[in-house]
Amino acid sequence: MLVLAFDTATDVATSALVADGLVLGERVGTARGLLDDVHALLASAGTTQDDIDALVVGTGPGSFTSTRIGLAFARGLALALDVPGAGVSTLHALAAARADVVPLVDARRGEVFAEGPRAVSPDDLELPEGTVCIGSGALRYRATLERAGCVVPADDDAVHLPHARLHAGLAVAFGPIDAIEPLYVRAPDAEARRT
Repeated sequence: MLVLAFDTATDVATSALVADGLVLGERVGTARGLLDDVHALLASAGTTQDDIDALVVGTGPGSFTSTRIGLAFARGLALALDVPGAGVSTLHALAAARADVVPLVDARRGEVFAEGPRAVSPDDLELPEGTVCIGSGALRYRATLERAGCVVPADDDAVHLPHARLHAGLAVAFGPIDAIEPLYVRAPDAEARRT
């Protein structure tokens, strides 16, 4: 089964082409460059869009707009190719990168998205000393987390990226793409300002 997986929920978008568990290629870019990344993945693997059997999309939580880009891309591609899909939480994919880590995604507004999923101030996280924190939230609030006794790997450590190959490995059931719901956790910034 040839699976195209991607996650656009954070500032860094990842995509991967996986055939029966074997990673054929992976790209790191931005949500706006996702289409180009997919074309490059297919070309480098010697495949075409018609060879894709299923899609896996990151459902967030993360940036509202970036998450919507990924879901809209998945819906459009699934419709055009008539393939099923699966959604995987960005937090779950991050956690799959390494054992015994706590994934945190930058939620802006002085908060991180953590398991639950929930939005919480990094000061309010109750984590045991020595906890390894990863993800964009861990990078942004490194000083706060380290003061609390947590460990944050180096900024350039790939463990901070929600690798699409991990999404592909976590997908358990494929179905209609329209049934995949984003994990927003809270209202978008524009909505919050309007109320």
